[in-house]
Amino acid sequence: MSDTPAQRREAAATRRRWITLAEFVAVAGLVITGLGLWTSWSDRRADQADKAATSAADARKDARLDITVTVREDGRSLLLADARHDIQDVRFAFPASLGVASQHPAGDPAIATDWIAAPLLRLTDGGADEQVGRLPVLTTIRYWNGDAVRTATAIYDLIWRTEGRFLKGRALRLEGLRLHRRGGTVADLDRLWDRPRR
Repeated sequence: MSDTPAQRREAAATRRRWITLAEFVAVAGLVITGLGLWTSWSDRRADQADKAATSAADARKDARLDITVTVREDGRSLLLADARHDIQDVRFAFPASLGVASQHPAGDPAIATDWIAAPLLRLTDGGADEQVGRLPVLTTIRYWNGDAVRTATAIYDLIWRTEGRFLKGRALRLEGLRLHRRGGTVADLDRLWDRPRR
Protein backbone atom coordinates (compact mmCIF):
# COMPACT_ATOMS: atom_id res chain seq x y z
CA MET A 1 0.00 0.00 0.00
CA SER A 2 1.51 3.23 -1.14
CA ASP A 3 1.07 6.58 0.50
CA THR A 4 -0.77 9.26 -1.29
CA PRO A 5 0.97 12.58 -1.94
CA ALA A 6 -1.18 14.21 0.75
CA GLN A 7 -0.10 11.59 3.30
CA ARG A 8 3.54 12.03 2.32
CA ARG A 9 3.27 15.83 2.74
CA GLU A 10 1.62 15.39 6.11
CA ALA A 11 4.34 12.91 7.24
CA ALA A 12 7.07 15.33 6.10
CA ALA A 13 5.42 18.21 8.00
CA THR A 14 5.21 16.02 11.11
CA ARG A 15 8.91 15.16 10.80
CA ARG A 16 9.74 18.84 10.41
CA ARG A 17 7.70 19.64 13.55
CA TRP A 18 9.61 16.95 15.50
CA ILE A 19 12.93 18.23 14.24
CA THR A 20 11.96 21.77 15.23
CA LEU A 21 10.85 20.59 18.70
CA ALA A 22 14.11 18.62 19.09
CA GLU A 23 16.12 21.66 18.08
CA PHE A 24 14.20 23.75 20.59
CA VAL A 25 14.88 21.25 23.38
CA ALA A 26 18.60 21.16 22.45
CA VAL A 27 18.88 24.96 22.44
CA ALA A 28 16.99 25.21 25.73
CA GLY A 29 19.36 22.61 27.21
CA LEU A 30 22.38 24.61 26.03
CA VAL A 31 20.94 27.82 27.52
CA ILE A 32 20.23 26.12 30.86
CA THR A 33 23.72 24.59 30.94
CA GLY A 34 25.25 27.97 30.09
CA LEU A 35 23.28 29.68 32.86
CA GLY A 36 24.35 26.98 35.31
CA LEU A 37 28.01 27.43 34.36
CA TRP A 38 27.76 31.23 34.64
CA THR A 39 26.04 30.98 38.05
CA SER A 40 28.71 28.57 39.28
CA TRP A 41 31.53 30.83 38.03
CA SER A 42 29.85 33.90 39.53
CA ASP A 43 29.41 32.18 42.91
CA ARG A 44 33.03 31.04 42.91
CA ARG A 45 34.19 34.56 42.12
CA ALA A 46 32.00 36.00 44.90
CA ASP A 47 33.40 33.43 47.34
CA GLN A 48 36.96 34.36 46.37
CA ALA A 49 36.17 38.06 46.85
CA ASP A 50 34.64 37.33 50.28
CA LYS A 51 37.68 35.27 51.28
CA ALA A 52 40.03 38.03 50.12
CA ALA A 53 38.05 40.67 52.04
CA THR A 54 37.98 38.51 55.18
CA SER A 55 41.70 37.82 54.86
CA ALA A 56 42.47 41.54 54.47
CA ALA A 57 40.26 42.39 57.47
CA ASP A 58 41.99 39.71 59.56
CA ALA A 59 45.40 41.04 58.52
CA ARG A 60 44.40 44.58 59.54
CA LYS A 61 43.03 43.30 62.84
CA ASP A 62 46.20 41.28 63.50
CA ALA A 63 48.40 44.28 62.68
CA ARG A 64 46.51 46.63 65.02
CA LEU A 65 48.16 47.37 68.32
CA ASP A 66 45.91 46.91 71.39
CA ILE A 67 47.78 48.20 74.42
CA THR A 68 47.16 46.84 77.90
CA VAL A 69 48.61 48.52 80.96
CA THR A 70 49.89 47.10 84.23
CA VAL A 71 50.23 49.42 87.22
CA ARG A 72 53.58 48.76 88.88
CA GLU A 73 55.41 49.87 92.01
CA ASP A 74 52.27 51.12 93.77
CA GLY A 75 51.41 53.50 90.94
CA ARG A 76 54.92 54.82 90.28
CA SER A 77 54.96 53.37 86.75
CA LEU A 78 52.73 51.88 84.06
CA LEU A 79 53.99 49.02 81.92
CA LEU A 80 52.64 48.86 78.35
CA ALA A 81 52.16 45.55 76.56
CA ASP A 82 50.32 43.97 73.65
CA ALA A 83 49.33 40.30 73.69
CA ARG A 84 49.95 39.75 69.96
CA HIS A 85 53.02 41.91 69.30
CA ASP A 86 56.51 42.37 70.64
CA ILE A 87 56.99 46.08 71.44
CA GLN A 88 60.44 47.23 70.33
CA ASP A 89 60.53 50.92 71.10
CA VAL A 90 58.30 53.55 72.75
CA ARG A 91 58.43 57.33 72.77
CA PHE A 92 56.16 59.48 74.96
CA ALA A 93 55.44 63.16 74.33
CA PHE A 94 53.61 65.45 76.76
CA PRO A 95 51.87 68.83 76.39
CA ALA A 96 54.46 71.59 75.88
CA SER A 97 52.91 73.70 78.63
CA LEU A 98 53.74 70.96 81.16
CA GLY A 99 57.45 71.55 80.51
CA VAL A 100 58.41 67.88 80.29
CA ALA A 101 60.67 66.72 77.49
CA SER A 102 59.78 63.78 75.30
CA GLN A 103 60.73 60.51 77.00
CA HIS A 104 62.24 57.43 75.38
CA PRO A 105 62.73 54.66 77.98
CA ALA A 106 65.64 52.36 77.24
CA GLY A 107 64.32 49.34 79.16
CA ASP A 108 60.71 48.32 79.59
CA PRO A 109 58.04 50.22 77.63
CA ALA A 110 56.77 52.05 80.72
CA ILE A 111 55.70 55.51 81.85
CA ALA A 112 57.27 56.66 85.11
CA THR A 113 55.89 59.19 87.61
CA ASP A 114 59.38 60.65 87.96
CA TRP A 115 58.97 62.34 84.57
CA ILE A 116 55.79 64.27 85.41
CA ALA A 117 55.44 64.32 89.22
CA ALA A 118 57.20 67.66 89.93
CA PRO A 119 55.30 69.75 87.34
CA LEU A 120 51.92 68.16 88.11
CA LEU A 121 52.37 68.55 91.87
CA ARG A 122 53.43 72.16 91.33
CA LEU A 123 50.30 72.81 89.22
CA THR A 124 48.01 71.26 91.82
CA ASP A 125 49.79 72.78 94.85
CA GLY A 126 47.55 74.90 97.07
CA GLY A 127 44.47 72.82 96.31
CA ALA A 128 43.10 69.68 97.89
CA ASP A 129 45.67 66.99 98.67
CA GLU A 130 43.67 64.37 96.81
CA GLN A 131 42.98 65.19 93.19
CA VAL A 132 42.39 63.13 90.06
CA GLY A 133 43.09 64.19 86.50
CA ARG A 134 43.98 63.20 82.97
CA LEU A 135 47.06 64.12 81.04
CA PRO A 136 47.12 63.56 77.26
CA VAL A 137 50.21 61.64 76.14
CA LEU A 138 51.27 61.03 72.56
CA THR A 139 52.74 57.55 72.20
CA THR A 140 54.78 56.38 69.24
CA ILE A 141 55.32 52.64 69.41
CA ARG A 142 57.45 50.47 67.12
CA TYR A 143 56.48 46.81 67.19
CA TRP A 144 56.82 43.57 65.27
CA ASN A 145 53.89 42.27 63.25
CA GLY A 146 55.06 38.95 61.88
CA ASP A 147 58.30 39.73 60.04
CA ALA A 148 57.55 43.43 59.57
CA VAL A 149 58.26 46.32 61.92
CA ARG A 150 55.33 48.71 62.20
CA THR A 151 54.80 52.03 63.93
CA ALA A 152 51.62 53.10 65.70
CA THR A 153 50.90 56.58 67.00
CA ALA A 154 48.04 57.35 69.37
CA ILE A 155 46.99 59.81 72.04
CA TYR A 156 46.22 58.27 75.42
CA ASP A 157 44.78 59.86 78.55
CA LEU A 158 47.15 59.17 81.42
CA ILE A 159 45.02 58.90 84.59
CA TRP A 160 46.81 60.30 87.66
CA ARG A 161 45.95 60.88 91.30
CA THR A 162 47.60 63.03 93.96
CA GLU A 163 47.42 62.04 97.60
CA GLY A 164 48.60 63.53 100.86
CA ARG A 165 51.12 61.65 102.97
CA PHE A 166 51.53 62.20 106.68
CA LEU A 167 54.62 64.41 107.20
CA LYS A 168 55.87 63.66 103.66
CA GLY A 169 53.94 66.15 101.54
CA ARG A 170 52.01 64.97 98.51
CA ALA A 171 52.66 62.14 96.07
CA LEU A 172 51.58 61.42 92.51
CA ARG A 173 50.28 57.99 91.51
CA LEU A 174 49.50 56.71 88.03
CA GLU A 175 46.25 54.76 87.76
CA GLY A 176 45.84 53.86 84.12
CA LEU A 177 45.98 54.73 80.45
CA ARG A 178 42.93 55.11 78.19
CA LEU A 179 42.98 55.41 74.44
CA HIS A 180 41.80 58.88 73.44
CA ARG A 181 42.29 58.42 69.70
CA ARG A 182 44.52 56.69 67.20
CA GLY A 183 46.94 59.00 65.44
CA GLY A 184 47.62 62.54 66.54
CA THR A 185 50.45 65.04 66.83
CA VAL A 186 52.32 66.87 69.57
CA ALA A 187 50.35 70.00 68.66
CA ASP A 188 47.12 68.19 69.59
CA LEU A 189 48.26 67.62 73.18
CA ASP A 190 47.99 71.24 74.41
CA ARG A 191 44.55 71.52 72.79
CA LEU A 192 43.36 68.38 74.54
CA TRP A 193 44.84 69.07 77.98
CA ASP A 194 42.54 70.52 80.60
CA ARG A 195 45.08 71.85 83.06
CA PRO A 196 44.33 71.05 86.71
CA ARG A 197 42.78 73.85 88.75
CA ARG A 198 43.77 74.60 92.31
